[in-house]
Amino acid sequence: MSEISVLQKHRAGYRPKLPSIFVKNGPRVRAIETGEPGSKHEIIDGAFPKTSAFKPVVFEPDQKRQYKPLNVGVIFSGGQAPGGHNVIAGLFDSLTAINPQSRLYGFLGGAGGLTDNRYQLLTPDLIDEYRNTGGFDLIRTGRTKLDKEEQFVKVAQNCRDLGITGLVIVGGDDSNTNACMLAEYFLQNEAEIGVIGCPKTIDGDLKNGQIEISFGFDTATKVYTELLGNILRDCNSAQKYWHFVRVMGRSASHIALECALQCHPNLTIISEEVAAQNLSLKQVVEQIAGLIRDRAEERMNFGVVVVPEGLIEFIPEIKALISELNEILSAHHEYFNSLPSTKDKHQFLNSKLSPASAQAYSQLPEDLQWELLEDRDPHGNVQVSKIETEKLLIDLVGDLLREWKAEGKYKGRYQAQNHFFGYEGRCAAPSNFDADYAYSLGYTAGALLGAEKTGYLAMVKNLMKPCSEWVPGGQPLAAMMAVERRHGKDVPVIKKALVELDGKPFQVFAQQREKWMMSADYVYPGPIQYFGPDEVCDRPTLTLVLEQGEEILNALSTVDALKSSDFFSRLAPDALTRLLGMVQHLEVRPGQVVIRRGEIGQCFYVVMEGELEVLGGDDSSIVATLKKGDPFGEIALLADVPRTATVAAKTEGDLIFINNYDFKEFLAEHKELEQQLSALSQARLAELKEKGN
Repeated sequence: MSEISVLQKHRAGYRPKLPSIFVKNGPRVRAIETGEPGSKHEIIDGAFPKTSAFKPVVFEPDQKRQYKPLNVGVIFSGGQAPGGHNVIAGLFDSLTAINPQSRLYGFLGGAGGLTDNRYQLLTPDLIDEYRNTGGFDLIRTGRTKLDKEEQFVKVAQNCRDLGITGLVIVGGDDSNTNACMLAEYFLQNEAEIGVIGCPKTIDGDLKNGQIEISFGFDTATKVYTELLGNILRDCNSAQKYWHFVRVMGRSASHIALECALQCHPNLTIISEEVAAQNLSLKQVVEQIAGLIRDRAEERMNFGVVVVPEGLIEFIPEIKALISELNEILSAHHEYFNSLPSTKDKHQFLNSKLSPASAQAYSQLPEDLQWELLEDRDPHGNVQVSKIETEKLLIDLVGDLLREWKAEGKYKGRYQAQNHFFGYEGRCAAPSNFDADYAYSLGYTAGALLGAEKTGYLAMVKNLMKPCSEWVPGGQPLAAMMAVERRHGKDVPVIKKALVELDGKPFQVFAQQREKWMMSADYVYPGPIQYFGPDEVCDRPTLTLVLEQGEEILNALSTVDALKSSDFFSRLAPDALTRLLGMVQHLEVRPGQVVIRRGEIGQCFYVVMEGELEVLGGDDSSIVATLKKGDPFGEIALLADVPRTATVAAKTEGDLIFINNYDFKEFLAEHKELEQQLSALSQARLAELKEKGN
């Protein structure tokens, strides 16, 4: 890169944080098996007889072992995700820490580069150019599937020619399914080449009990929520448009749900809920039009609707239709394409479709009909990113509103704007969370190869804790498999994680959405922050916070910092759960200033562990000591004044904090807590005045 931006220049100096086992030992660790093999399915065990027997692993130090140099290849597979370059940087640093003579080869353009032997030796200088940058442009990516024996033979030979004994495949569910197939082939043919996967997808649908999140989701959703916040601000400023926003998420609605939790748009459609309620396309349209009518009656002819990219595939009659089309087109692909006219193709489909699917197909707009017949992606999926669902809904809603207006059921104005947030989020400079997480995943992949493991997905757990408490290890790829129908056959693939309707993120959303429907209670997250307070720069997604909320609640109950607190002990369980969805954790070290006199207050804090000191006007005399369960920072937020004192850590400790907006919203719902904190702030102000500060 001949010229870089000022931001990239400063980001190059960022040093990603690592789990403590790597800080203390580097990648010189041994892998210890835990738990049981995950597969119990005949089709899965038959396809993966060796790797299906593997168990999850974690690490323990192994400083005595002598490590030989490792030659390793790495590929990106599938769509881009922020943090990919840090996976490579972490992998490179891990391999060279194992043995300085280790080499890392980047195969160019995805799996196609691996089979065609297109590669580049990755040097320290080249790696340094790409640390903490977005995109996959260092080695590029591709969507070639790696699932045929002739491909495996080529890969094995290319690796032998370069002396490669390990491969790292950075990809999503389908790419890591292929990684498991490759690992199984190598084991069965004694190729002595390890294969490790890394969880990559901005959609957030590659996770389970062991894999808490894929890298890229954090950054991408921060980009989308910034854009959505801008749309919401514009919407509330003009108050004359309905904005329909389609966001990424072909198979799951995690991005749409995160956008809703962060920004509070008026309506967010969750595909999984549509499927669970068996809603037809007509019912979805009626739901949107009904909200537009209800807001118009309150003179609010504006609003924002968020739609997940994959909604069409979750509408039951269309899902069944797509399934039948997949079977028909798989079995009769050449014949269908040979038919000379559109009429002939429609007649052929009607003769093969069930009556219900034939009726559903006939009722779709013509453009959508043909989009469902477009060529599938390499994995056999409908290319839903080409289906402009937001435009379809704008038109169908408009048609229904015109009918209602003619019948006297609607008297408002309807002007619509459409948006698609997709590529904007895939190559952004990674957030601090993704920079740390992706680097740790790459480092973990190197440690797994150093421990002579294969057929594993690199994992890093405990992500809601400080990085030093993260737990790296490996999850067997075969244990993540489920059986799906692909190209007319039952095949094992890694199961996508859908939005769980009984999970905390959706439950919190469901509790709030009615209020958002009939208000302009919008939140504007703003752009990703890389420099500044930890509570701003290192804030994870609300999805991750809420999904780990039960674990946090259990941890908090063991230290009884909240349940024994004078201020929080009277909160009902659902209120405490909501509070836990707002809080973030901050680890402090002795001498660290948490808030400083004269600064604008942004957060409210509670001490979980350790002690902090409230300093006088000279920033040296001690006015008070804060211990476990003590709140602080409330004066500036309640009175809208600058910070009245400096608070610094006396010992190592842990804090929880809540941002100003969430703090005030929570207090508005819990007046007794607000009164308690107001009394506390008055007492503290009096104490400061008495002591001359």
